Parts: sequence; C-alpha cells; structure tokens
Amino acid sequence: MSERPTKPPESIQPDDAAKKKETASWRQSLLLPALAVLTGLIIGGIVIVVSGGNPFQAYGALFAGSFGTPSDFFAGLQVYFATGESHDLIRSLYPFTESLVASTPYIFAALSVAIGFRCGLFNIGAEGQVLMGALGSAYVGYSLTGLPAYIHLPLALLGGVAAGGVWGMIPGYLKARFGAHEVVNTMMLNWIAFKLSDWLLNGPMKSGFRPVTPNVLPTAELPRFFADPLRFNWGFVLALLVAWAVYWLLFKTTLGFEIRSVGANPDAAKYSGMNVTRNFVFVLALAGGLAGLAGSAQVLGVDHWVGQGFSAGYGYDAIALALLGKSHPLGVVLSALLFGFLRSGATSMQSMAGIPIDIISIIQGLVVVFVAAPAIIRWIYRINIDTTGDTVLTRGWGR
Repeated sequence: MSERPTKPPESIQPDDAAKKKETASWRQSLLLPALAVLTGLIIGGIVIVVSGGNPFQAYGALFAGSFGTPSDFFAGLQVYFATGESHDLIRSLYPFTESLVASTPYIFAALSVAIGFRCGLFNIGAEGQVLMGALGSAYVGYSLTGLPAYIHLPLALLGGVAAGGVWGMIPGYLKARFGAHEVVNTMMLNWIAFKLSDWLLNGPMKSGFRPVTPNVLPTAELPRFFADPLRFNWGFVLALLVAWAVYWLLFKTTLGFEIRSVGANPDAAKYSGMNVTRNFVFVLALAGGLAGLAGSAQVLGVDHWVGQGFSAGYGYDAIALALLGKSHPLGVVLSALLFGFLRSGATSMQSMAGIPIDIISIIQGLVVVFVAAPAIIRWIYRINIDTTGDTVLTRGWGR
C-alpha cells in the first residue's frame, strides 16, 4: 500500500499572511504621513529661499522655539547643581513646555473630528464646540464659590463637556430625525456660537468694561507642574488619558465596533441590527464634548478667562489633524504634537530669523494636501503600497 502523499507546507500560513498585511498597513499609516511632513518642510524651505531667507537658519530658529536649545538647558543644569537655584533650568524648559501647552487643545479637538470620521460623519462644528466648551467651563469656574478644588475643578471640566456636547448633539439629532446634513448644520452652528458668545461677553458674562468673562477661581484652575513663567499643566496629561479612552472605546468595546461599522457601511450596519440613528446622535454629542474639553483645557489651564476671538482656529485645524492622524487616536496625538510644536516655534522663527509666521501655515497646508492625496507621495518617492481595502473616512457626501 502506497503512502498517501502529503501536501507540501505552504510558505506562508494564514496567520503569517494576516501579520504581513497588518505590518504593511502600519507601514502605510506611518510612512506616508511622515513623508508628507518631510515634503511639506522641503517645499516650505524652497518658499523661504524664494522669499530671500535662509531655510537652515529659519528651521534652526523654529527648532529652538519649539524645543529650546541644549546649551541653555545644560547651563541651567550646571547652575542648579552648583548653587541649587532652579530658575535658569526652568526657563530653559519654557519652549518645550509651551509646545506641549499649544498641543493640548489640538489633541482634544482633533479627537472630536476623528471620532466623527470613524462614524462616517464630517464634524466641521468643532470650532463652535470649542468656544461653547470654553464658555461653559468659565461660567462654572467663576460663578460657583466656596467649593474645594477637588469638587470645583471636575465640575468646571464637566461644564465644558456638557456645553460642547449639547452643541454637537443638535446637528446629530437633526441628522437622525430629519436627515439634515451634518456639514451644513455644524457649519451654521459655528456662526451661531460666535454670535452667541459675542452677546454673552458683552452682556450676562461681561466683566467690567471689557468683553471678557471674570477670571475663574483658583479652585477651578488646572494645576501647573512648575512655577511661572511655565504654563505647562495637567491639561496635557488629561488629553493623553482621553486619547487612550477614545482608543479603548473605538477598538475594545462593542459600541466602538458599532461606530466603526456604521462609518464603513451604514446600510450593512442597519441590516445587521445596529441602530444607525442612535450612533449618529451619540457620536456627534461625544465629538462635541471632546471639542468642549479643548476649550476647557485652554481656559482652566492657561488663560483663566474667555474673551472675544478666544479660539485660534483649533476646530478648523482639527480637521487637518484628524486626516493627518488617519482618524486613529495615536495618530491624532502625534499630529497634534506636530502642529503644536510648529505653532509654538513660529513666533521664534519670525523674531530670530525674520521669516514671516505665515510660512508655518503654508507648511501645514502642504502637509494636509499631501496626506489627503497620498498618491502624490507614492509617486514622488516611488512607493508601491497596496491600497485595496482602504477605509473611507466619511460617506457623508452625496448620500
């Protein structure tokens, strides 16, 4: 009796194929945005040369304004060990900590837009939600007196979450109930938020003769890690914790699976028994709450009051950051850090190298363009990456 021929082992087992596909996906997720940033910096350097500047000097000043200089740090460290005086050492950390401070509201706002993308929703209203969250936190921060910090601070943060969440829930309800497009509704709610804040700052919430709110009480302020002039506070730590919570929600829970399923194919999700309309309302309310935290962190940790023109475009920049981070919480945090460091170092670049601060906006815009059109990056650097099965961020257009 002849032996039954055995099937030769395959060179790649199913598990190995899945691992290789996952590795390729991570390579695409990390490589293309990194090359987009590099290309944006290169073209930005060309613009600096054309405008008559020195790109090496400009980027050196940008780096010094974002991270500080090693010479200042080691000089401060030497003084500290010699005399015990930490003032120079703390001042040497100022550029780096200011970059982290600038990144904090970006993280919250970008998470807001990213979680909307995951559910197939285009949340353009983060700018208004940031402003409403700031007003909510400021009101709770200055109006509630006699409370200890461990009660007052959480209430002030919750005030910002609630105000932003309500502002996000309105377009979510309108979409779920009447089919109104979230892009139009969130955009219009931005303008309503701007005009409402003008009325509040010139009326019920006005302090003295200026259109600003009263300062929040010390019990509602986010504690700082160092003494003045450093403004680095617990808001950055809170942002990282919230980013982890969003990751856990999206990728480790049943609700997160529903959110991603609705974003990938709402018709299939509805056919499988998922409540699509409920997910729309919940996600936009959650997105509003996250954006509200951006305003809360800025008010309670940095400014301690709200005035006209409070937001520096955090909500609009958040759209670019969510795209750059591929709507993944880790990618969002890295993208927010990039924009925070660029924004923090731009002033130094202008003062030290004489380069207009608008160059940073050009670089940011170029990065977003290359991320939104990855085929350009693949063509420039001759990268062959399989794009089949790529996730569509949002299906809101044309439905």
